[in-house]
Amino acid sequence: MAEADLSKLRINRGWSPGAPAPRRRLRPWLVGALILAALAVAYLVRSMNAPLAVEPATVSSAYPSLSFVQLNATGYVVAQRKAAVASKATGRLEWLGVREGSRVRQGEVIARLENRDVTAAMEQAAASIKVAQANLEQGEAELNEAQRSLRRSRELLAKNFVSQAAHDGAVARHEKARAGISGFKAAIGVAQANHHAAQIAVDQTQIRAPFEGVVLTKNANVGDVITPFSSALGSQAAVVTMADMATLEVEADVSESNLGKVTPGQPCEIQLDALPEVRFRGRLLRLVPTVDRTKATVMAKIRFEQLDPRILPEMSAKVAFLSQEMPEGERSARTVVQPPAVVQRGGKSVMFVIRDDKAVQVAVETGARIGELLEIRSGVKPGDRVVLRPPDKLHDGARISLPTK
Repeated sequence: MAEADLSKLRINRGWSPGAPAPRRRLRPWLVGALILAALAVAYLVRSMNAPLAVEPATVSSAYPSLSFVQLNATGYVVAQRKAAVASKATGRLEWLGVREGSRVRQGEVIARLENRDVTAAMEQAAASIKVAQANLEQGEAELNEAQRSLRRSRELLAKNFVSQAAHDGAVARHEKARAGISGFKAAIGVAQANHHAAQIAVDQTQIRAPFEGVVLTKNANVGDVITPFSSALGSQAAVVTMADMATLEVEADVSESNLGKVTPGQPCEIQLDALPEVRFRGRLLRLVPTVDRTKATVMAKIRFEQLDPRILPEMSAKVAFLSQEMPEGERSARTVVQPPAVVQRGGKSVMFVIRDDKAVQVAVETGARIGELLEIRSGVKPGDRVVLRPPDKLHDGARISLPTK
């Protein structure tokens, strides 16, 4: 056996029998393909979990009368019976028994002026009546005595027991006593007239409500000088302003071009800005036969079918003139939404309610059309936010994104 050439052998000092064999280097094209595949998978996963952009809508409420509205108008609640209550006398306000919002009855005393001077004059007139009545009583007594003396004088004259001159004196005393009675009665009449005038003067210092109503404004305070027609500096005329709440009506402006759409007696629906959740029944009472040239409108007066204690003068109002009378059961509000918010899924009508950036599928029951809106009988409530025109790929629980304002 030939001897081996040991000079060609080399010792690998970096490798030991227990170490793994050296790895082969990957080719560059294979590395690039793996990176692209990983990116594609990541993009696909991210696309599947990305929020879906949708358009929101809000569930609201509407009244069935919306389908029968012929014309809308705006106006204000006005009391047809309103008064600025003042005094017929001049004086200083001594007492005021009402304030804004007070309800008063017809004839009730609501304020009083200082009246010590006119009260004293009335008492003096009452005393004059008593004096005149006393004088009349005295005159009647003197007349009775003169009548008795005249009868005796006639009897004595017939027997020639008295002279004619004495008899004539008795006749004169009788006539004088009778004339005195007439004067005393006239004096009583004058005293009574003076007392009546003094009573009127006292009554005029008491300010009374001309009708039953509510005090709207208080125009004077205790201590103010009140005059019937105030023109003096520092004086007041009207003490309070009040209104008869049973005469409240809505005065609305109707354009000349729309007069053909309204007729007296037409049913109306009234909405007050202060009570937006309530609809009041009304009826067109009359059209004022005067055109406002600046606005080219005619005033329409609408009567409330039933007054509510919450209705106050000067409230802003919206009036809908209807083409027909609404049945009793059709006067309550309905839950409505824009029709594109309702879609069919699995043979059922559904909507997607927006909750915490997710679309929650809800089955709903639809009703009739109310104007351009669709009635929703169950499933959602007014105020809920829903998806308008849900795309086909939108599913229950899907993440969504809303447009930024």
